[in-house]
Amino acid sequence: MKRNIKELVSQMTLEEKAGMCSGLDFWHLKSVERLGIPSVMVSDGPHGLRKQDEKADHLGINDSIKAVCFPPAVLSACSFDRDLMYEFGDAIGKEAQANDLSVVLGPAVNIKRSPLCGRNFEYYSEDPYLAGEIAAAFINGVQKHHVGTSIKHFAANNQEFNRMSCSSNVDERTLREIYFPAFETAVKKAKPYTVMCSYNQINGTFASENPWLLTDVLRDEWGFDGYVMSDWGAVNERVPGLKAGLELEMPSSNGIYDKEIVEAVKDGSLDEKILDQAVERILNIVFKYTDHREEQEFTLEADHKLAKKIAEESMVLLKNDSVLPLNETENIAFIGEFAKKPRFQGGGSSHINSYRVSNVLEAVPQNASITYAKGFSAKDDIYDEALAKEAIELAKAADKVVIFAGLPDSFESEGYDRAHMQLPECQNRLIHEILAVQSEVIIVLHNGSPVELPWLSSVKGILEAYLGGQAVGEAVADILFGKTCPCGKLAETFPYKLSDNPSYLSFGDGINVTYQEGIFVGYRYYDTKEMPVAFPFGYGLSYTSFAYSNLRTDKTRFTDHDTITVSVDVTNTGSRKGKEIIQLYISDRTGSIRRPLRELKGYEKILLHPGESKTVQFTLDYRSFAWYNTEINDWYAASGDYEIQIGASSRDIRLTENLRLSTQKRLPLKVHGNTTLGELLADERTSEYAMNFKKQLENIFGTSSGNNENEDIAISDEMNFAMIASMPLRNVVSYGLCSKATLIDMIDQINQKSDL
Repeated sequence: MKRNIKELVSQMTLEEKAGMCSGLDFWHLKSVERLGIPSVMVSDGPHGLRKQDEKADHLGINDSIKAVCFPPAVLSACSFDRDLMYEFGDAIGKEAQANDLSVVLGPAVNIKRSPLCGRNFEYYSEDPYLAGEIAAAFINGVQKHHVGTSIKHFAANNQEFNRMSCSSNVDERTLREIYFPAFETAVKKAKPYTVMCSYNQINGTFASENPWLLTDVLRDEWGFDGYVMSDWGAVNERVPGLKAGLELEMPSSNGIYDKEIVEAVKDGSLDEKILDQAVERILNIVFKYTDHREEQEFTLEADHKLAKKIAEESMVLLKNDSVLPLNETENIAFIGEFAKKPRFQGGGSSHINSYRVSNVLEAVPQNASITYAKGFSAKDDIYDEALAKEAIELAKAADKVVIFAGLPDSFESEGYDRAHMQLPECQNRLIHEILAVQSEVIIVLHNGSPVELPWLSSVKGILEAYLGGQAVGEAVADILFGKTCPCGKLAETFPYKLSDNPSYLSFGDGINVTYQEGIFVGYRYYDTKEMPVAFPFGYGLSYTSFAYSNLRTDKTRFTDHDTITVSVDVTNTGSRKGKEIIQLYISDRTGSIRRPLRELKGYEKILLHPGESKTVQFTLDYRSFAWYNTEINDWYAASGDYEIQIGASSRDIRLTENLRLSTQKRLPLKVHGNTTLGELLADERTSEYAMNFKKQLENIFGTSSGNNENEDIAISDEMNFAMIASMPLRNVVSYGLCSKATLIDMIDQINQKSDL
């Protein structure tokens, strides 16, 4: 059905138009019955529907419908699998149609700046490339069914403490390279129907009333054409927000802000065309859904199986000293209440009312010899002597012990940040006590963020199950007993301790939070600093092995207008089929500016049978090599050498290839008295002007003769060159190389060159 939205808006009263820009209640948009504009419902749903009844509040004191809890983002991102995430989104889109939901509030793509952020379990990664690719695939899957997504929280929402008022103080380069790209990729590749702005301020301006963020960047640069909604209660000032590009306030403000909009139009402080445009954008999305209603069955059982598949494809085998997979003939002890009551999702607004949840005890093979001891509670940090004694005795008698450890619900949730990175002390204590009587110990972790692992060197196996969704028990059992070959890889780094994290000294500050680490977030920091970590970004083991060979590129020299095809052969050298995630990193060797040691710019996941080989291809463009230069307000890559790195993780680089870029893009150069001779010498546009001064200064300073050992130590050619290179241009006057007037004329002549 083709609709004339502009005509529809022209028939609305001022009050009706203002009313369309806020919610009817917590979950519904307003209707205008006389014009055939329906009320539609939105719902939380990054990893499953959380449709609440008509009177339910935001955080859900009233129960939501029974639904499928898929693995949260902390786990699903470890799949590194675009096709799987599309399938995930496709299922969510069908479920939304089955339950008459017009927009799903997700995915959440905020970068994991610190392991302490209470909402990290909802976010994909510390890496913006991975987060953007995963998000785009999920969004395309959902919106295939004309159900909207609301990618969130835009932007720089990286802590829960004071999240509704704090200011994330971040330089523009860092925003552009770290905190924006996941949103940018999703907008350009998947066109989400809506974007949800964050609570926080960015450099002193609330996201909800930030025209640079919501209009200049989001719409004018990236081409977003849906509507922007607020996070629930994120509106600071409504009329400035509407002017900035915030179309929809959620939830209802009981008409208070609607009246402000009406008054602003009447007194001339708000152009009614801005209001009309906002209403048009909202109605376009409303009718995209209502004009494409689908008959869909709520396929709970089929979606439970998909939840299991996603979990299996995403869980990460962190350590395996020949202890896994388990054998059904072995006498195996399961210890820890998480074996019976797994923690499979996080707390807060995304909490799903799961229609069923599997645990590992019920999911193991029927013939497996399993004994169980509670050992410790899944809810608190209390060491129980009797429970511990029972667990230790059971461990002594077993061939192998699997301890199900993790973070209780109270340790991490929306609304507050973690105070530390540790597991409950009762769990660490019991693990150490069991290790004293049993060497064959495997840990299964249930957590929404990295944890410190004080027993890492002593245990023989670790499976990171994260928060695995409602089918977690079946997925864990299949991996432990080898029915499934693990293939997930970490979407975030596991540091040894919290203080290793680059944001350690500024995370969680009060009103003003300085992102002092800049672009050096996650592995960009750890790898550049060559800091030991427990487990690096992109890391994950398998029950088989893979060999990488024959890296080649279709060109070794390229310009800023070229694309490059990178190919590599991968062979399964093990004895069983498995999937491998091949990662492509780029390392800037030009020395033109400080950058991370390497950055992820491509990945592919492939299935290989024993002995099978496949060729994996990546396509790179100029942006793949570039950094954001605020002088030109654009992406820039300097001419020079770059290294393609193919790896199994950010610390396991298997193959490298050098490329040379010749860029036609020039950075602007404004020469003045404090421009150094080194800067002029390094730029081909100005090197001729500086070369004469360089030669004269070399004559003045002289060079070491090599005849006097003390002279060589005191004055070296290297020292002379360094002194000349760092010398401000104004100093050539004081050294008598030219007059001040001549220097001023020369500077004017340089600056008048058209190519500067």
